[in-house]
Amino acid sequence: MSTRPPSDLAGWVRHLEAADIPVLHATVQELALWREHEDAVDVRCLEEVIAADPLMTLKLLSHTAKAHGSRRQTDVETTREALVLLGISPFFAALGTPTSVEDSLAARPDALAGLREVLTRARRAGHFALGFASHRLDPDAGLLYEAALLHDLAEMLLWCHAPDTALAVRAQLDADATLRSQTAQRAVLGTTLTEIQQVLMRRWHLPDVLVRATADADQAGPQERLVTLAVRLARHTAQGWGNAAIPDDVTAIAALLNLGEAPARRLLAELDE
Repeated sequence: MSTRPPSDLAGWVRHLEAADIPVLHATVQELALWREHEDAVDVRCLEEVIAADPLMTLKLLSHTAKAHGSRRQTDVETTREALVLLGISPFFAALGTPTSVEDSLAARPDALAGLREVLTRARRAGHFALGFASHRLDPDAGLLYEAALLHDLAEMLLWCHAPDTALAVRAQLDADATLRSQTAQRAVLGTTLTEIQQVLMRRWHLPDVLVRATADADQAGPQERLVTLAVRLARHTAQGWGNAAIPDDVTAIAALLNLGEAPARRLLAELDE
């Protein structure tokens, strides 16, 4: 069987949509513990475990779309809604024994390191989004957290299921600091991660705010801007607060939160503690 990677949008969508989504080893362990005491488990217990892992969050939401998409009137947008729809016992039956990404990438420590960088950034983005939403008293704070958490889901899946390709994209970017990410992606993938992600998100009925936030639409509303700014700040602060783009981020965040720049900086410092 050929092991050549896909070379266009349709091929990558088929490849990533069909692949099982592994999750963090810590999640596997926590679910195993809860499975032993299923009678004591409620939605809140599972929600806390799942929400800490971008891969498990994606696994749950995509599974729910595939299993129940034709039988419901509205899309499930949050982990809590998905768990309520599935039920505790069916959740454990379908998703209670996931594969560990540490096991699946055991022979590829370089790819595992790349994936961990993306996951760390995703959790950081989710934390910022939750903080911004709480400041705005947005009733959809949990949804915005998950939207930021999953913003780079296609990149996560690429590291999991096509590590050589993910490393090839990174090599191009490392070799030329002026090269745009989408240019490198198109050269290696034949498409971009954003294009792949847009198709997957719609097929998996992921939250509309996430679809819109990753489409870079000119008419994005406050929630989409909040997610975009949280993701951007997480990316720019991944190596500390010295990135030259951060002052522009602070200005944009201050405007979104209706704060002066000094109070905005204090809020960011509090969120980063």
